[in-house]
Amino acid sequence: MTLVKTSILSFIATAIKMLSALVINKAVAIYIGPSGLALIGQLQSFSQMVTTLAQGAINSGVTKYTAEYGKDDSRTPVLFSTASKICLTTSLFVGAAIVAFSRYASLRVLHSESYTHIFVIFGFTIVLFVINNLLLSILNGLKEIKTWVMINIIQSVYSLIFTTLLIVWLGLDGALIAMVTNQSVILLIVLWMLRKHPVIRLANFKRSFDTAEAKKLVGFAAMAVTSGLTVPVSHLIIRNYIGETLGWEDAGYWQAMWYISTMYLMVVTTALGIYYLPKLSEITDKAELRRELLSGYKIIMPIVIAMSVGVFVLKDFIIWLLFTPDFYAIRDLFFWQLVGDVIKLAAWLIAYLMLAKAMTKTFIITEIAFSVSFVLLSIWFVSQYGLIGMSYSFALNYMLYLIVMIFVMRKSWVG
Repeated sequence: MTLVKTSILSFIATAIKMLSALVINKAVAIYIGPSGLALIGQLQSFSQMVTTLAQGAINSGVTKYTAEYGKDDSRTPVLFSTASKICLTTSLFVGAAIVAFSRYASLRVLHSESYTHIFVIFGFTIVLFVINNLLLSILNGLKEIKTWVMINIIQSVYSLIFTTLLIVWLGLDGALIAMVTNQSVILLIVLWMLRKHPVIRLANFKRSFDTAEAKKLVGFAAMAVTSGLTVPVSHLIIRNYIGETLGWEDAGYWQAMWYISTMYLMVVTTALGIYYLPKLSEITDKAELRRELLSGYKIIMPIVIAMSVGVFVLKDFIIWLLFTPDFYAIRDLFFWQLVGDVIKLAAWLIAYLMLAKAMTKTFIITEIAFSVSFVLLSIWFVSQYGLIGMSYSFALNYMLYLIVMIFVMRKSWVG
């Protein structure tokens, strides 16, 4: 499947997800407000960290090696079995830890012990999250994009109904409960949809644990753990800094701006996630790799630039549509945030090579370095310019990241 076809299919899934998120976000803005949105952002960051750990941090590796082996290779069932055993073991351990430290997590993440029950629920259901994500990673590796898209559409529609109802009935508490339970229910639908799948069969998950396959996944685990910890931790630190220095409403404004960026870029980032990693994993010839990268830039970057310009022009309408008049303070954040978004996607097209080629050491070093630099730049710019400093730090950090990616990865396609 080509990048264009993948982009079209992912656009369908993403458009539905965006419409779903639009309604949910509007409900959050009306019933909860900026400070509540900041707390939702805190739980999202925590969820990203622990879900990565609970998955054994191997999903990218599962996608890569599923694509590399193909559905008929004798190693594929061994890969599935080994990956599932890793995921079940780590998810049960992490889930137990969340339950055991639920009160502490509630206090540290959401600044109150009154949300302890949220973490208890999360601890008991995280294993279902993990199984769902493992199956989606396998589908991605098998390049069964249509099935992948259908599952994501169903998940978006369910999330829309379930989350909105809980927000209306329970307010912030309902939003938090929905966040930690959505994928658990979707797993039942996914299992039903895959019940007759020729490759994703229960027998293929019952093979013995294979040390060789596990070692292959370890490198990806190291990369995923690094990314799964550094990015959310940096956001937690930054959000706490904004909340403690400028106020939690300002932290909510930054979360709203970040949400807008994430949503409109989802069309592109989804296509990259389900097309680029499997595709780049297959390519061994540098000339073919150059052509694939060039094709990516020709197709992706004009779309990103056009979307960014559109978001900037329509920023007042977007704020009105997604939020409430309380959020108009984020208008000043748009320009440099959108500039940073364009630079980020330009860098990511190259950075995907690190995952595809299992460049563990390079990936870990750059992820840690630029997460630290983002925190330091954010603190400095916010102290100098206020909340708009977050947009400055974001754009500058990704400009530096792009330069480093070009310098470090050029040997992968030159020659």
